[in-house]
Amino acid sequence: MTLGRVTRWFLGLIDYRRRADGPPPQTLARFFLWALRGAWPPIIVATALFALGGALEAVTMWLLGRVIDATTAGPGAGFWAENWGLAAGSVLVLVGLRPLAFGLAGGFQSIAVMPNLFGQVMSRLNRHTLGQSVSFFDDDFAGRIAQKQMQAANGIVSVVQETVNAISFAGAAALGMLVLSGFVDPGMAVILALWIAAYVLLLRHYLPRIRLRSAARAGARAQVTGQIVDTVTNIKTVKLFAHDAQEDRAALESISEYRTAAAHWAAMAVWFRYLLFTLGGALPVVMVGYGLIRWEAGAVTSGELTAVGGMAIRLAQMTGWVSWTLMTIYADLGEVEDGMRTLSPDHGLVDAPGATELQVRAGEIAFRDVGFAYGREAGGVQGLDLTIKPGEKIGIVGASGAGKSTMVALLMRLYDPERGRIEIDGQDIAHVTQASLRAQVGMVTQDTAMFNRTARDNILYGRPDASEAEVLAAAEKAEAHEFIPQLEDGAGRRGYDAYLGERGVKLSGGQRQRIALARAILKDAPILVLDEATSALDSEVEAAIQTALGRVMEGKTVLAIAHRLSTIAQMDRIVVMEAGRIAEAGTHDDLLARGGIYAGLWAHQSGGFIGGEGAGAEDAAE
Repeated sequence: MTLGRVTRWFLGLIDYRRRADGPPPQTLARFFLWALRGAWPPIIVATALFALGGALEAVTMWLLGRVIDATTAGPGAGFWAENWGLAAGSVLVLVGLRPLAFGLAGGFQSIAVMPNLFGQVMSRLNRHTLGQSVSFFDDDFAGRIAQKQMQAANGIVSVVQETVNAISFAGAAALGMLVLSGFVDPGMAVILALWIAAYVLLLRHYLPRIRLRSAARAGARAQVTGQIVDTVTNIKTVKLFAHDAQEDRAALESISEYRTAAAHWAAMAVWFRYLLFTLGGALPVVMVGYGLIRWEAGAVTSGELTAVGGMAIRLAQMTGWVSWTLMTIYADLGEVEDGMRTLSPDHGLVDAPGATELQVRAGEIAFRDVGFAYGREAGGVQGLDLTIKPGEKIGIVGASGAGKSTMVALLMRLYDPERGRIEIDGQDIAHVTQASLRAQVGMVTQDTAMFNRTARDNILYGRPDASEAEVLAAAEKAEAHEFIPQLEDGAGRRGYDAYLGERGVKLSGGQRQRIALARAILKDAPILVLDEATSALDSEVEAAIQTALGRVMEGKTVLAIAHRLSTIAQMDRIVVMEAGRIAEAGTHDDLLARGGIYAGLWAHQSGGFIGGEGAGAEDAAE
């Protein structure tokens, strides 16, 4: 379906892909300005047009009053001849100017502002979130973070929409009536001004409280989402441990908290609207009553009384609409504020000022007196000194919690060392851009993550510009091509076009690792990190992949973590970690001859694993 030229023109008024000027501020007003920057011209035009529509409400009532006054002389053949200007003006306003104002306002608001603004705010929040360190995501629910992004973006769009549409319209209508009533009788203007003051005082008292209760409601709702997403993400564990009832109780607790928060918000909202409706109903009673007194005194004409009375009734009718709109705005402000608190914290790990692109010429890696304990007194690594020569293949072994995965995480700069530095070809990785560092390192982990995208897309993640032939070649080297053509998803897509499900749930552990290996092979980075890269494979497939990995590792600097010692016995050097330090280092034969820790591990391993441990235990400990 193609868009019309006018629609395309409206859509082009805002570049929703424009990047934000810096990180999101942590105060609400500045956060809004940050989110809306670049979208102001269409917003201002739409606001002005809706305000014009509101002002025309007063003009319409004034025209009605003029028509009524023109008829007080009684019926006569000369009515149209004497009042043709009034008739023409009424037609111009009602059929021409008013529809045109609302039509243009709708175009600017509904086409130019709303779709673009959601995209702009969501993209800016998502970019900032993507830049957060791993610790940020470790400390929260994935579903909750996504919920906060949607909540904040929808809240900002809703506030803008309601302000542009309802508040500008109603505000201009009230101002127009104030001017109209002032022309008719100063006393009427005083009454209306006092009514507006009472209305504003009521808003000032209740809306901040509604906003606070809305923020509490939003937080409770996000907690429900986070709890349910956490359960669904781990549904196999729930089923295997028969903990459906336990997860149901956890969900009910979150739902109960949301129910209470929602009831507190609703109770205040009901009382607030009742008072506003009462105040709104009083306006036409007082205005028309005073107008009748002035009409009896001959100070106000029938048409003027009709115009002011009609406008007072119109404002009273708007009271419900405006009160609900204002509650919505303040509720949205509470939700935006709640989302802002989650999403706006500064990045915990950023590129250094003036950071350069990493240039890998040979691939030498040096850990120089590196210490990192995750902010604790113990754990992680301490005093790590290790130089890996260009093209050298290093095996890293040690019991769970020895510091192996921490070492790799520091190399990838998922965390910054608390002491010391890490260099690649003499370049401190703290002084190069994170993107350029990670682009030069290929990695396959034991916890292999897949996107719910096609098999092809998951392999292409290693190098998005690769050709189809290169994708197939990488899959064949990783022994993944033997099963990918047989894949089929629920929508009937097959082979490389089949979707793999959330986190690759439709694949076995071995299949996920083979696709991850294909991804790393396609990336073809000069440094390769293998963290239990074949832990989920059976012996036959592992043997085939080990041969493929041998070809892939040629000319690369390699760090391979393994519990299964046989997978690293042929490495150039083996490093044994213990309590966060290097306890031993040497070739397989040297370490066996030394009769130390490695020799003991080799002698006592069960089923090829250190101490009989399964892959993945270290991650839990570290």
